[in-house]
Amino acid sequence: MNILVIGANGQIGKKLVDKIHSNSPHDAIAMVRDESQKDQFERRGIKTVLGDLEKDFEHAYEGNNAVIFTAGSGGHTGEDKTKLIDRQGAIQAIDYAVKHKFDRFIMVSAFGADFNPSDWPEGMGHYYSAKSAADDYLQQTNLNYTIVKPGRLTDEAPTNKVDYGERTDERSGSIPRADVAEVIVKSLDAENTYRKSLEVLSGPNNIEEAIEKI
Repeated sequence: MNILVIGANGQIGKKLVDKIHSNSPHDAIAMVRDESQKDQFERRGIKTVLGDLEKDFEHAYEGNNAVIFTAGSGGHTGEDKTKLIDRQGAIQAIDYAVKHKFDRFIMVSAFGADFNPSDWPEGMGHYYSAKSAADDYLQQTNLNYTIVKPGRLTDEAPTNKVDYGERTDERSGSIPRADVAEVIVKSLDAENTYRKSLEVLSGPNNIEEAIEKI
């Protein structure tokens, strides 16, 4: 697959692009917003395309057949920007994938995005609301999607071990960004992750084994 990584310049996005480029049979195309962000990828032989989620970015889909959406405005961004990126930008990315009949769509969402709004962290309702709306929209399509909802993200070293499953009220925790990236890459060709919404935390299970058991 030719995989368009939307949000490639982000902390998870950079790790994703590196993993796909180095250890995957697929090709990663890094979608970046600014010309200045291209060199970090292109000097390593990674293809790039300019695209702005606040504008028309359909051209970025040409020649590709899968999307990983890992863009985000961040939990502390103002409501207007969050709505533009995490909701409207994500929905536009989904619409383009449907229009172009893409094979695969992986959405990086947020742990708890499907909680009752009264359970969302104080001051972050707009962020979780945007993520929830995009997730719901994706689930109404015919795309082979996987929605990955990581717990609290850290920059700790990867463990390659996770608790990867459906949400329950008792589950909570954190996970290194590098492990989130590995989960996504390992899920790309795993058909048992198709049309699933899964919350991902650090845990006792090897990533590949955890995916096999879904």
